[in-house]
Amino acid sequence: GQGKADEGSKRSLIKRRAKTAAMVKKRRHSGRNKPAGARGHVRRVRCETSGCLVPKDKAVKRYIVRNIVDASALRDLQESSVIDGYALPKLYRKVYYSISAAIHSRVVRVRSRVARRNRAPPPRFRPKSD
Repeated sequence: GQGKADEGSKRSLIKRRAKTAAMVKKRRHSGRNKPAGARGHVRRVRCETSGCLVPKDKAVKRYIVRNIVDASALRDLQESSVIDGYALPKLYRKVYYSISAAIHSRVVRVRSRVARRNRAPPPRFRPKSD
């Protein structure tokens, strides 16, 4: 009587394996910026908002260039400056976000299955200088 029970459990195991083998892949690169058989581990970086450790190739990266002072103070500084046409230095920062933090803080948006294939950068909106 033991042989039939073992055979039945083997069949169910094979059926389960067949079902799990047909899993679909959501992204061709599994959300990482590396080729399929390339590297094992990648250095981890800290997320800007949540502070969690994220693999560097998976993190959402943004390069932020900002003025040291805000626009209203910038105008006052330029008026009171001795040197004419003095350009204030800028702050340059490379910022990393985890995927969940980037979606939550609206750095990136959730895209449809078709739109996910679009790898072109979004259009830049520059203020018109007349």
